[in-house]
Amino acid sequence: MSAEGSSRRGGSLGRRALRRRAVEMLYEAAQRSLDPVTLLSDRVGSTDVEPVGDYTISLVEGVTAHRERIDELLAEHAQGWTLDRMPPVDLAVLRVGVYELLWSADVPDPVAIDEAVGLAKELSTDDSPRFVNGVLGRIGGIADRLRAVL
Repeated sequence: MSAEGSSRRGGSLGRRALRRRAVEMLYEAAQRSLDPVTLLSDRVGSTDVEPVGDYTISLVEGVTAHRERIDELLAEHAQGWTLDRMPPVDLAVLRVGVYELLWSADVPDPVAIDEAVGLAKELSTDDSPRFVNGVLGRIGGIADRLRAVL
C-alpha cells in the first residue's frame, strides 16, 4: 500500500498527513501559478504520484471554493502582514487552518489551530508557528460569529 493510504500500523494515515498533503498541493499550485483544483485533478488517479486521500481532496477543493473569503479574513487578522509578504508555505497552512475553522464542522476549533501550528513547525520557519497561532487564534476567537454569516 502507498504511504497516503496506510501507516506503519496498518491503519489509514491520520488527518495531519492528509492536511500536510493539502498544504503541499496548495503551495505547489501557488508556486506554479496553477489552479489548485486543476493540479488536484491531475494528481487524482495518476499512477505517477501517491494516491490522494479524500480529506486532502476536500481541503484543496474547500480552500479553493472559499479562497476569496479566506484571504479577506487573513488580510484583516494578520496584523502588519499583507498576503504578498507572507511566506508561501505559511499562507497555504493558514488557508487550510481558516477553512477548517469555519467550514469543517467535524474539526473542533482548537484542533484546527493546533494542527496548523504543527504543520507550520514541520514545513516552515522557526517564527511561523507563533505567527500561524496568532492569526488563527484571532480568527478562532470570532469563529462562531463568522460561521453565523457564512
